[in-house]
Amino acid sequence: MLSERATLYRRLLRELRQSLNLERKVNREIMARFRSIAETVGKEGQVNARQDIENAVLFFRSQREHKQLLERYNPLFDLTAEERIKATARRVGLDMPPQIASNATSEALKIASHQLVDLEQTVVFPTETVYGLGALALNATAAAKIFSTKGRPPDNPLIVHVSSFHMLRSLLPPEYVIPKVYEALMKHFWPGALTLLFPRNENIPFIITAGQPTVAIRMPSHPVARALIATANVPLAAPSANTSGKPSPTRAEHVYRDLHGKVGLILDGGACGVGLESTVVDALHADGHVRVLRPGGITVEDLEKALSVEMNDTMSIPKVLVHKRDYADEKIENAPTTPGMKYRHYSPSVPVTLLLTLPESSGTIPSTDLSSYVSSLRRETTVEGELKVGVLAPTDSKLWGQLQPIDGVTWSRFPLGPLAEPSLIAHTLFDGLLSLEKDGVHLILIEEVEEDREGLAIMNRVRKAASHSIRIPMD
Repeated sequence: MLSERATLYRRLLRELRQSLNLERKVNREIMARFRSIAETVGKEGQVNARQDIENAVLFFRSQREHKQLLERYNPLFDLTAEERIKATARRVGLDMPPQIASNATSEALKIASHQLVDLEQTVVFPTETVYGLGALALNATAAAKIFSTKGRPPDNPLIVHVSSFHMLRSLLPPEYVIPKVYEALMKHFWPGALTLLFPRNENIPFIITAGQPTVAIRMPSHPVARALIATANVPLAAPSANTSGKPSPTRAEHVYRDLHGKVGLILDGGACGVGLESTVVDALHADGHVRVLRPGGITVEDLEKALSVEMNDTMSIPKVLVHKRDYADEKIENAPTTPGMKYRHYSPSVPVTLLLTLPESSGTIPSTDLSSYVSSLRRETTVEGELKVGVLAPTDSKLWGQLQPIDGVTWSRFPLGPLAEPSLIAHTLFDGLLSLEKDGVHLILIEEVEEDREGLAIMNRVRKAASHSIRIPMD
């Protein structure tokens, strides 16, 4: 049996491998830190060895999870008509107090905490997924302001955000034992873009869970979100900070354009790194399998890999099942346990059409070339002047070659990212929808992508946003 120190050391090695980019030179800071810890482990009687190893693991995870950290802290505009705070904070440890980067940041978080705790108001804050509209999770009156601000249906539950495992435990039934499958997933993906379904503690108001016996909880990895929750010292309920049904905001300016006058405080952390909401997982069923209720920032492939690593010593590794792909559950669709399952979401104020360009498995949808389709829309529309058509597609898509000049039509292009990197497409999807809407287009066309890796979550959002689909031949 491996010693505790050896087990920790293996975790260190695994995080090191995951943190390095083999196409680049090794980060010298990582290399020096690794050597220091490795030498410490070899010495007997080192009281702080365990903590040093844990800190090194956390350091490596920070390298892997925050590649776009600098971008987040460079706001692109100034919110002048709304109280705005530039909030930056260093990454908060799993159960450590918040480490604030500056006096200004500390003051910003105190003001936001005062809004949340003392005034029971909502606060908009950045997470690694999308911007959240936060309120006290254990205060039904405060949480109700989320629903009124967004125009959110009351049967649409909220996700509760925590900053530590101690805070997580406070939300669970006293005698509840966290399943091993959850321990494995939290080890790999917390803090991060993974939401887990837990039994509801009686202290959690029913408005949070929409009357369900379970509650969705996650620990965000964004340093501003973690620092805010830790400073307030309370769990926060926080859906996306947008009018219900619209695309989720990934920049503070998106929130400002949508909720101007409805929220009094926006913590601006720059662009969100992931760009899609969290993956929601339910592993509470008797069969032990992991059910993905909503695909998101953590892919099915990520989940499967983590389970194969962490649970290979068990009788069987749990399967990862995706709702509506691998199984159906009419009951949960009618009474959802998590956001994003029942209502139409992610739709801008203009019509969205999904362009099917991949080889089809069946011929149920007739095909038409893009120019003919848009020309027919131009003839049928009552729009005066040019018909402005927005197009979202991968950067290297063949679709761009079909955007030929059409009389009375103006194309607005928004490349999403290369086909080989669906994470970049996910990162820019909502920004693309909201940017084209801001530019005043009359309709938006979105090209489909393969439903693997982040593509599964991308197509989940696109199908909910689109009111119409057409097939475009790409030969």
